[in-house]
Amino acid sequence: MNVGPGMTTLQLMEEMGKSGVLGAGRLYRATELLAELISDEETTVFLSIAGPMVPGGLRKIIRDLVAGGHVDVIISSGANLTHDLLESFGGSHYREHNETDEQLCQMGMGRIGDIYTKSEDFEVFEKKINTILTEIAGKENQLNIRQFLTEIGNHIQDPESIIHTATEKNVPIFAPGIIDCMLGLQLWMFTQENQLTLDAAGDMSELSDIVYGSKKVATIILGGGLPKHYALASNILTGGVDAAIQVTLDRSEAGSLSGAPLEEAKSWAKAKCGSKLVTVIGDATIIFPMMVAGALDLINKNGSKSD
Repeated sequence: MNVGPGMTTLQLMEEMGKSGVLGAGRLYRATELLAELISDEETTVFLSIAGPMVPGGLRKIIRDLVAGGHVDVIISSGANLTHDLLESFGGSHYREHNETDEQLCQMGMGRIGDIYTKSEDFEVFEKKINTILTEIAGKENQLNIRQFLTEIGNHIQDPESIIHTATEKNVPIFAPGIIDCMLGLQLWMFTQENQLTLDAAGDMSELSDIVYGSKKVATIILGGGLPKHYALASNILTGGVDAAIQVTLDRSEAGSLSGAPLEEAKSWAKAKCGSKLVTVIGDATIIFPMMVAGALDLINKNGSKSD
């Protein structure tokens, strides 16, 4: 690989593409496939988000992909949605604290690796989300999770929010594990004195309609866990996805879904035989920005399929 001053992201990626199936070569192949998927109007693109992707800096990148029409469905952990709302409500994610974890606890701060949150930001979150929940419950007392998140999106005005932008662009957000986060905790506390029920199974009808109504489906998987499985398993009735990109740090030896190679999904009919699959092992907060920048450059260079 030749690296020199003034190189664009795409030029660096193309140099990486000269490598084999090690990390550099995989990153180029994933970038090339990403460009193909998001420029193909016949492909419905699912984006699966697990792990600390919003605290880790991917919030605006994901939001911009939605705003640009490059993502058709989002499947997210509840935590990423909570952190998106935290910033919409004026909170932030902080860096450069050297205190011990015990000291951080006494200061009212939580730690995600080397990213920090303040309890006072979560106190604002609690007040504002409860106001929104009250307004939602005043109109509806039973919603599926996707409808619930759309209602939240209608109540926030932050143009940098993933939830707000997805609502504005009619991109559905599914969050099967929504109870396992601060948003879910606030919802549970709210329902102790108010009537508001989430129908988790109700999401499957809408998600199945999207899958059956799509000529092709591709999924971009950041991290693993429940969002990864939900994205892949929702396509099982049609024989699986046509293409997938996975960026993960998880290993395959333990047999967990998070570390499972995408090829394994073929045995479950979650990925079609002959589907285009690329797994990149690494930190998605490093790899995905490079991949997106390279893919957008590649689209600008070559034009979309629809051109």
